[in-house]
Amino acid sequence: MANAFSKEEIVAFEDMLEGFNDELVLSRNVSKYTTSDSQMERTNNIIWRPQPYISQSFTGTDQTSNFKSSTQLSVPATLGYSKSVPIVMTALELRDALQEKRLGDAAKQKLSSDINVAIMNVASAQGTVVIKRTSAASGYDDVAACDTAFNEQGVVSYDRYLALSSRDYNGMASNLAGRQTMNEKPINAYERSRVGLVAGFDTYKLDYANRLTAAAGGGSITMSTLVGAANYYVPKATSTAAGTGEVSNVDNRYQTITLSSNASVAAGDCFTIGGVEAVHHITKGGTGQLKSFRVISVGAANTVVISPPIISNQGNTTAEAEYKNVDVTPSGTAPIVWLNTVTAAINPFWQKDALEILPGRYAVPSDAGAAVMRATTDNGIEVVMQKFYDINTMNVKFRWDVFFGVVNKQPEMSGIMLFSQT
Repeated sequence: MANAFSKEEIVAFEDMLEGFNDELVLSRNVSKYTTSDSQMERTNNIIWRPQPYISQSFTGTDQTSNFKSSTQLSVPATLGYSKSVPIVMTALELRDALQEKRLGDAAKQKLSSDINVAIMNVASAQGTVVIKRTSAASGYDDVAACDTAFNEQGVVSYDRYLALSSRDYNGMASNLAGRQTMNEKPINAYERSRVGLVAGFDTYKLDYANRLTAAAGGGSITMSTLVGAANYYVPKATSTAAGTGEVSNVDNRYQTITLSSNASVAAGDCFTIGGVEAVHHITKGGTGQLKSFRVISVGAANTVVISPPIISNQGNTTAEAEYKNVDVTPSGTAPIVWLNTVTAAINPFWQKDALEILPGRYAVPSDAGAAVMRATTDNGIEVVMQKFYDINTMNVKFRWDVFFGVVNKQPEMSGIMLFSQT
């Protein structure tokens, strides 16, 4: 075939894929779900993924009144990222095989960056366990604060990860380098700026990190936490449309609440609510610590969409009892306290099952004129390379493509750490 790959191009693609695997740092540390091509096409590339069940237990031998249906919650996951690197080379440029290899290396670097950034963006925007540190990154105590918050709220203790901006990561490494009472870790920290495993978290350095601007909503905003339909959330698996009776799934990660004012409130803001304290998700025991929330979007009439929802069991339903995440001391004017008080880098942390990547696939025909090679990375992401020669211009077009989705299935098993806050 006129567009067939040369032996050198096949070797270059294989080498690229090997390096591509090495650079997918964040995607190796999230769970993976393989989708069906035909099913995703028929559902507009959306699939509902289940959240973990949380069960109740009761005392005594007679459980007659306690046999009730459990509520299975789910979240929508979308194959929403389609990334491509297209290039063109002239017949003269193709004389230099090294140049072609360098372009392939650049494509590998950019696509792997796109995947890592997509995961970082989702983790940074939707993680709800907010750790506010008033000083610069210094070491163990910072990571231990993440560990404590996860433990108190019942997040499993394995497969925990923390991704730090370069400045914050190196600040921790500086602290470790000065600990002369330890052996290997200070040497690695000094020679390689390596932090490694700290307080149950595998740590990674981000060469690019999102930043969260300081909240501008003001210090006098309140909300009502009195027993009222809009002040707490009742989880439900499905909803039925009025009039049509159509049943559809419900995304239980979010709730719309009403504040005394939403002026200058912005998506991404982090806050606590007076008298709303986090509980252990399994035992339902109180932690004595205020629950942290994130603003997802700002609406009209002083409303904002937040995550996670306020599940306080004030409605006294089975679903609330199962998924209760807060204890509430009711107040008509519970104060909103902003946590992101200084613009800073976002350092996301998560438990592996919270974040999920969904590899997608292009059904590119291999007999339509262009040469096609495809291969799958260690974490299931397919890389497609295509080559096409244009006789009119004597140019050769190359393109590399990936197709995937990222979803935060459980925002309460992921969070962010902010340093140098007031």
